[in-house]
Amino acid sequence: MASSAIINGVWDLWAKMERKPLWRLLADMSPEKLVSTIDFRYLSDVITKEEALEVLKKNRPYIKARIDEVIENGYPAYTTTVGWLGYSDQTVRENCRKALLDGYTRFKAKVGLNVEEDKKRLALIRSEIGYDKLLMVDANQKWDVDEAIDWMKQLTEYKPLWIEEPTSPDDILGHARIAKALNPLGIGVATGEQCHNRVMFKQFLSSGGMQFCQLDATRQGGVNENIAIMLMANKFKVPVCPHAGGVGLCEYVPHLAVFDYVCISGSLKNKMTEFCDHLHEHFKYPAIIVKGNYVVPQNPGYCGQMLPESMAEYEFPNGSYWVSRKDIPK
Repeated sequence: MASSAIINGVWDLWAKMERKPLWRLLADMSPEKLVSTIDFRYLSDVITKEEALEVLKKNRPYIKARIDEVIENGYPAYTTTVGWLGYSDQTVRENCRKALLDGYTRFKAKVGLNVEEDKKRLALIRSEIGYDKLLMVDANQKWDVDEAIDWMKQLTEYKPLWIEEPTSPDDILGHARIAKALNPLGIGVATGEQCHNRVMFKQFLSSGGMQFCQLDATRQGGVNENIAIMLMANKFKVPVCPHAGGVGLCEYVPHLAVFDYVCISGSLKNKMTEFCDHLHEHFKYPAIIVKGNYVVPQNPGYCGQMLPESMAEYEFPNGSYWVSRKDIPK
């Protein structure tokens, strides 16, 4: 994460110098220059520099049309806040109805504390959104492997597209076992937000333990490593669905998602990026959702540029918020 902060900062400065949003800076690069930013060490048994170059060159003729399309229509988003654990039935209903009015067609709910409560919550969500909308579930690393399989088999009637983080994020073989058991039931495994590096993604993808690639803009080693991950996901035909929700992540990830579509995958099938509607007030250029889709960022740089007053208040440990806290030793 420390290297990511530095590397992402360099890309942000580069994009600002070019007066382009990051996704556009990447899309305007030649395939040769893009490939030169990637470290293929430890990856060449899965994807080589030559293969990556071929993919990027193959997509060059279609970039302009894809850019025009995604700017006009936006990039698919899903809401992650309709069905948190602990929400009352009325809150879940209200959240679903509001999201539908906002144009969302993709929804995610939390699961994992009590299977009967999960059934009740998912049934309630399905009663509001119907079965023509996508529904995903997230266990936040709650279960052991066999527990995850048994639990999810009891939720199949609600047609979840994926189970996210069913077990330890480091257990690649465990995820593969879960996927092998659940894929025939129409349930994919989504993971990646806690992966440390491109090598873990290589193993998840190679083993079949990942059907939805949830890379993180700040947890891997910055833009360069995420480009490598997107290229590997494309080779395994696994859709990239970036993780978001934390401070600034919703401002980061549209750049990666748009670049993946425009320059690598050329497909929006099962592609979507997470959106959580909080903390955007701290950014000069906050993420914007229209009709359930991310508006493609047009401001120069990467991320949404945190406001100086927010940084002054919350920078640890000398920000005014922390200084005012009586429960933190000075």
